[in-house]
Amino acid sequence: MDGDQKLAEDFFEVAGQRFRSRLLVGTGKYKDFTETARAIEASGAEIVTVAVRRVNISDPSQPVLMDYVDPKKYTYLPNTAFCYTAEESVRTLRLAREAGGWKLVKLEVLGDQKTLYPNMIETLKAAEVLIKEGFDVMVYCSDDPIMCKRLEDLGCCAIMPLAAPIGSGLGVQNPVGIRLIVEQSKVPVLVDAGVGTASDAAIAMELGCDGVLMNTAIAAAKDPIRMARAMKLAVEAGRLAYLAGRMPRKLYADPSSPLAGLI
Repeated sequence: MDGDQKLAEDFFEVAGQRFRSRLLVGTGKYKDFTETARAIEASGAEIVTVAVRRVNISDPSQPVLMDYVDPKKYTYLPNTAFCYTAEESVRTLRLAREAGGWKLVKLEVLGDQKTLYPNMIETLKAAEVLIKEGFDVMVYCSDDPIMCKRLEDLGCCAIMPLAAPIGSGLGVQNPVGIRLIVEQSKVPVLVDAGVGTASDAAIAMELGCDGVLMNTAIAAAKDPIRMARAMKLAVEAGRLAYLAGRMPRKLYADPSSPLAGLI
């Protein structure tokens, strides 16, 4: 089976739903909804995240995201961006469910405005409440294997450790931690936050992640449409490289051609 066939038959599953694209993209920071729609199409993404507290999804008197990004074509993933407490996050997702009937959600509870790191204590509290209320929770979290395991044990349907601070573009800063999280998890692991360019996305996928979520890396690029396409290809390349299995690292040179039969 060649690489294209492997990709065509490859998918990951979240809360009983199968997705072939392993690139998830946000809908913020673009100059307008038209650019948002073009970038999402170029990315090949099937899941798009929506900041419930920022993006208009219900006021018909203003431009509405759904008029540009068809919810029948894409899976909307409401998130709790800009929430700093468990209570605030839970309330936001309850409103999202009322507004659009969404059950699959992305939980993020931020610790402070400077780092935008997850507040894991509040995240655990919110996750427990939401899961009891029937939400399927994909959760933004620290790159700590212990905390990730705790979230999985609570019932989160996907674990989403940050690669680096949100919007920083620094790439995967803790590959060892990400690898350990991947190895221990029985639910999908998706790198969320910190990807800056295509090589960062490929590295995350080569570590065995099930997918990558990004927004700023595409929206803040000089050419968001081209960058979206680049990210699509990078995620596919990284996935294929992971499935292929990289060569072992060696301390010294090893000739490519066999030495036997030299004249």
